[in-house]
Amino acid sequence: MNSRTKAFFRQSSGTKLDFLMPVISGALLVLSFAPLDLYPLAWIALVPLLASLWDKHIKMAFLYGMITGLVYFTGTVYWVFTAANVYGKIPFVPSALIVIALCFYLAIYVGVFSMIFNRLIKVSQLPALIIAPVFWVTLEFLRSYALTGFPWSSLGYSQYKFLPMIQVADITGVYGISFLVAAVNGAVFDLIYLSKRQSKMPLFPSWPMIAGLIGLSIIIVFCLSYGLWRLGAETKGSSVRVSVIQGNIEQDKKWDINLQRAIIDTYKRLTLNAVNDSPDLIAWPETSVPFIFGYDKVLSAEITEFQQQISTYLLFGSTKVKDVKDGKYLLNNSAVLLSPDGKVASIYDKIHLVPFGEYIPLKWLFPFIDELVTAIGDFTPGKEYTIMETPYGSLSTPICYEIIFPGLVRKFTFRGADIIITVTNDAWFGRSSAPYQHFSKAVFRAIENRVPIARAANTGISGFIDAKGRIKNKSDLFVEAVLTENLEVGAFKKSFYSKYGDLFSFLCIIISIIVIANNLYRGGSK
Repeated sequence: MNSRTKAFFRQSSGTKLDFLMPVISGALLVLSFAPLDLYPLAWIALVPLLASLWDKHIKMAFLYGMITGLVYFTGTVYWVFTAANVYGKIPFVPSALIVIALCFYLAIYVGVFSMIFNRLIKVSQLPALIIAPVFWVTLEFLRSYALTGFPWSSLGYSQYKFLPMIQVADITGVYGISFLVAAVNGAVFDLIYLSKRQSKMPLFPSWPMIAGLIGLSIIIVFCLSYGLWRLGAETKGSSVRVSVIQGNIEQDKKWDINLQRAIIDTYKRLTLNAVNDSPDLIAWPETSVPFIFGYDKVLSAEITEFQQQISTYLLFGSTKVKDVKDGKYLLNNSAVLLSPDGKVASIYDKIHLVPFGEYIPLKWLFPFIDELVTAIGDFTPGKEYTIMETPYGSLSTPICYEIIFPGLVRKFTFRGADIIITVTNDAWFGRSSAPYQHFSKAVFRAIENRVPIARAANTGISGFIDAKGRIKNKSDLFVEAVLTENLEVGAFKKSFYSKYGDLFSFLCIIISIIVIANNLYRGGSK
C-alpha cells in the first residue's frame, strides 16, 4: 500500500463531524429552493462543505462532494420517481434505479468541484471567493448541456424571490446569480481559514483575499443598485390581455377514451368563462386536447368551430402526426395557435424532448427498455424556433421542460419574440416540489430576456410573470382555474443576454482552464 493510499484511508476514518458537514451543506441547499424558499440559506450553504475539504486527501474531497451532491439532488429531484413509476408506468425497481443513477450522475459535478477546490486551496494563492464561483459555474453550465442537459437545481434558481439581486440576470443569465451565491460562500470560507492557509503556506499573502472581498462587495452593491433601478424604472409598452386555462385533468385520465368528451367539455366551459374577461388570447396547457389534432378530423373541426364562436386567438398543446415512415407514425409534441376565424395561424414543434418521458435515449443500445415501459412517448423533436405573429405581439411557446433551458429560450427572443407563453403538463410530478421549482425557473427566463411570461399548466402552477420577474398572478395546484392578466409587451429593448447569450459562463470556463493549466504547469515544473 503506497503512502497516498495510506493517507486516504487514514482520513476516511475521520470524525463523524467530518461526514456531517457535507450532509449539512446538501440539506441547506435543499431548503433554499422552492417550495420552502429559505433562499438566504444558499449564501452560506456551501460553507460546511468547503470547510470539510480543508486538509483532506483529494479522494476524500471527491467523496465529501458526492455526499453533498447526493443530499442536494435527492432532495430536489426525488419527484422523478413519481413521474417514472406512478405516471410513466415504469416498474418500481427500474424507476428507483433511474432516480438513483440520476442523483449519482448529478452529484459527480459537486464531487469534481470539491476535488478542484481541495487542490487549489492548498497550492494556489487565489482566494476561495474566486475559486468557488468560477468552478461552480463552469461545472453547472456543463451540466446544463452534457448528456442532453439537466440544469434543474442550478444554484441561482434558489434566489428567484430575491428580485433586486437577480435583475442582473439580463446580462449574465441565471449562472451569474449562481456565481454571486458561490462567491459569498467562498468569502465566508476565506474569512475563517485565512490564518490556516497562512500557516500552511508561510508566504501566502492576504492581499488577494482583501482585494477579492472589496471587489465582491462592489459587485454586490452594483447588482443590488442595478436591480432596484430596474424594478423602479417606469416602462411604456403596449398591452395584451391573456387568459390561461388550467383544466386539472389527472395524468392517468388524460388519454382515457371514455373521458375524451368530458375533457373537451371542461376546456370549452372554462374557456367560455375566460371570454367574459375579454382576452386577446387564450392559452390551454400542453397536450390539452385528448386527441391528435389534424388527424382526428371530427374533433379537430369541433375545436376550430368553437374557436370561431369565441372570436379570439387560442393556443393549445396537442400531439401531432408529423409523418408516417415504414408504417410508423412520427409524432410531435406541439403548440398550435388558432386565429379568431378558426384557422391554424402557426404551429411550434417541441425541440428539446424529455428523456424517458417523450423518448427513450439509447434505445438502439438497450432495446429491452421498450418492454419495461408502457407510457413513455416516442416523439420526434422539432427543428424550428417558431415565432408566432399576432396583432398583439410575437409569441414564442416553449413547451414544458424547455423553459428550464436558458440558452434555448434565448433563441426565441433573439429571433424577435416579445411574449413567452409556455404550456406545460406538470401532472406527472404529483404533489411534489417539482411544480413549484418548475414555475420558479420561468422567473429567470422573464428577467434574462426582458419579456413577460404566461404559463398554462394542466394541474398548475399556471400564472403570469412580468418582464422584471414579478409574479403577477398564479394558481394553486390540482384545481380548475381561469386566470386573466394584462401583459406589457415591448417595454424593454432586447437584453444583453438575449443578444449574446452565456458569455459570462464562457468567461468562467476560460478562467477555469487557465487556472488548471497553470496549476498543472507549475506542478510539473517542480
